[in-house]
Amino acid sequence: MTLPILLDVEASGFGRGSYPIEIGLARADGSTCAFLVQPLPEWIHWDPKAELLHGISRNRLQREGHPSVKVARWLNDELGTSGIAYSDSWGYDNTWISLLFYHAGVLPRFRVEALRRLLSDVQLAQWKRVKEALIEERGIQRHRAGEDARLLQLTYLRTLGSRSGEH
Repeated sequence: MTLPILLDVEASGFGRGSYPIEIGLARADGSTCAFLVQPLPEWIHWDPKAELLHGISRNRLQREGHPSVKVARWLNDELGTSGIAYSDSWGYDNTWISLLFYHAGVLPRFRVEALRRLLSDVQLAQWKRVKEALIEERGIQRHRAGEDARLLQLTYLRTLGSRSGEH
């Protein structure tokens, strides 16, 4: 079975001026990958509360992050063939991906869609409970982009048997 590709973005915060700091994917084969993004000079917004969640410091991004153009090209390489990735936070993630590509001067060869589009009402009703059970069972580290993307994919897979409620 081919799984949907899930995308997750960690960011400098949630308000105006926030930007992507880590982008992760859970690929169709279940493997994961993630890139830290080096902030551009004009990306100055930093929310200490967001840092508490993801545990990534701005200094670490400066040292270990990749330039936005490299991350944009990597995403195109990863997603160009399928042409689509799904996110559970479409409003935020799509905005941050668009910002990354804009500043990189690269056109995306894929689109980000809301994960909700793949889910039946029955899956949605079970989603939170199943996701929390997976976190507990697997000891998943939350708020890191690759791990969160895989958690979404595993939750999708476990709730898949519940799609019978679809019309």
